[in-house]
Amino acid sequence: MLQFNGQVALVTGAAQGIGKEIADRIEDIGGLTVRADFREWDDELTKLGPNSYGIRLNVTDPVQIKNAVGKITTEFGNIDILVNNAGITRDGLLIRMKDEDWRMVLSTNLDGVFYMSREVVPLMMKKRYGRIVNISSVVGQMGNPGQANYVSSKSGVIGLTKSLAREVASRGITVNAVAPGYIATKMTEEMNEKAKNQLENMIPLGRIGTPEDIANGVCFLASKEAGYITGQVLGINGGMYM
Repeated sequence: MLQFNGQVALVTGAAQGIGKEIADRIEDIGGLTVRADFREWDDELTKLGPNSYGIRLNVTDPVQIKNAVGKITTEFGNIDILVNNAGITRDGLLIRMKDEDWRMVLSTNLDGVFYMSREVVPLMMKKRYGRIVNISSVVGQMGNPGQANYVSSKSGVIGLTKSLAREVASRGITVNAVAPGYIATKMTEEMNEKAKNQLENMIPLGRIGTPEDIANGVCFLASKEAGYITGQVLGINGGMYM
C-alpha cells in the first residue's frame, strides 16, 4: 500500500479537476500538499485543511515561482514531490490561430513545467531524493486537429521529461509523465449523449476516464515504490492510444 508519510508535495493547477484530485489523493495516503493555482487563494500559504495549503501562483512567472518555493521551504523544509499539472487550452485551426493563443498555451503548459522544475530540482538534489510527475496528454502522443498549440506543448512536456530524467537520475530523482486520455470534466459533462457515445466508442475500455484514474497513476509514480521508473510516459487513456 502506498504511503507518503508526511512528504511535501507541490501540485500546480490544483484548485479543480485533475489537479485537485491528485492533491486529495496524496493527502489521503499521508502526504502534505501545497496546492498552487493561478486564481485561487492568497499569495501567502493559506491553510485549507490539516495537511493542505493553498498558494496563488502563475507558472509562467519565474519570479513568482521562486518566491513561492521559498515560502514553502521556509514553512516545511523541503519539497519531496512536484506534480506539474497546470495547463490551458486555446483551440483553433492553425491557419486561424492567433499569435497570443499559441504563445499563451506554450508558456503555461511547457514553460511552466520548465520554470517549476528548475526551481525545485536543486532542493531535491541536495536531499538526493525527489519525484517529479509531469502531466502531458494522449494528444501529445497522437496529435489532434485544432490543437496545434496544445499538442505541441504536451509533446514538449514528454521531451522535457525524458531529458530531465537523464540529468538527475544519479541524484535519486525520478522524472516521469502521465498522459491522460479523455477524462470526465466540466467540458465532457456538457456534451450531448450522441457526442459522448461517439467518444466512448473510440476507447477500447468503453468509458471516459475519471480524475481518480489519473490521480492513482500519479501517486504511484510519486511513491518510493516507483523508484526504478524514470523517463517514462504512463498512458492512462483506456487503450485509446497504445
